[in-house]
Amino acid sequence: MTSQDGVPQAPPDEPADLWLTPAELASWMSVVRLITRLPWAIDTQLQRDAELSMVEYMTLAMLSEAPERTLRMSTLAEHTSTSLSRLSHLVKRLESRGYVRREPDPSDGRFTNAVLLPAGTGKLEAAAPAHVAHVRRLVVDNLSGERLRRLGQDAERILQRIDSPAR
Repeated sequence: MTSQDGVPQAPPDEPADLWLTPAELASWMSVVRLITRLPWAIDTQLQRDAELSMVEYMTLAMLSEAPERTLRMSTLAEHTSTSLSRLSHLVKRLESRGYVRREPDPSDGRFTNAVLLPAGTGKLEAAAPAHVAHVRRLVVDNLSGERLRRLGQDAERILQRIDSPAR
């Protein structure tokens, strides 16, 4: 339903807060376009320049920062926001390229660890400069330090709501 001036309105039997205001809708659509197009833009650059997908790059990066360059697959799946099944296929591809290996977790054999190999470190180090330059051009250089800090805080606030057990 719309009013005479064209502003969307809730049907008479629905609460008004079920509908976004025009300003909320405009902001939400900008967020939707951002969360759709930014990963595509980053993935395209990584594929073109490094023959890596964004999630492959993230996987190598997470492993590079982990103690002994090793993480449990379940932890890695959580850090890369992928399912364990999808991560398993991804790590298998990275293994076939000589970038990682899987091994039983020595502290609990029920778990599998992913370990970054020297070739994976080399691939990550070769890909990083162009990737960082692209991220700077698309995001970092478009915002003041304060706006970037606030964007990070806002993103964390939304992620906490998504990750909260009371979904």
